[in-house]
Amino acid sequence: MQPGIQFSRECKMPAEGRSSKQQSDALQRFFSRPFFLSLTIGIPFCAFKLVFGLSALRAGTDILAAFGWVVIAWACADLAMNIGRSVYDLAGRTAPFEYCTIAQVGRRLGRPTVFLALDTLLSFVIICLMLWSGWIARLPEIETYVWYAATTLNLISLSVVSLYNEVRKG
Repeated sequence: MQPGIQFSRECKMPAEGRSSKQQSDALQRFFSRPFFLSLTIGIPFCAFKLVFGLSALRAGTDILAAFGWVVIAWACADLAMNIGRSVYDLAGRTAPFEYCTIAQVGRRLGRPTVFLALDTLLSFVIICLMLWSGWIARLPEIETYVWYAATTLNLISLSVVSLYNEVRKG
């Protein structure tokens, strides 16, 4: 049984416990935790970057292959940082680093959220490039499922948080 929640004997429902405001605040805190943010935004963005890098490798030119390796390294570094942030959060500690390499540069310059927004913009550019270049249609099956999973996780979580925030306002 969770502290603060008492159950009635008849129906095993919370009899008296946290108010709806406290429950709402707890949910809001969950949505802003590094674990949730990494799982639903950071890791999907890493997947988009990784698939994009692999697609660039397959494009066939030396320049695109070199670019692909850079993007793959970037995706892997960001993935390690997002996993690290999640582990720190689950351990109840604050991570000594940002969610991604670009935001880490921003941290050094005193503007991590500006640089995190830049990383977000670049991730959306990657999504658009994959769609408009036609590379999305040429993905191998496993990469297609990685792309689907990342898209689903990212969009559904965004929708749930937006819905929650709107319901909370009203």
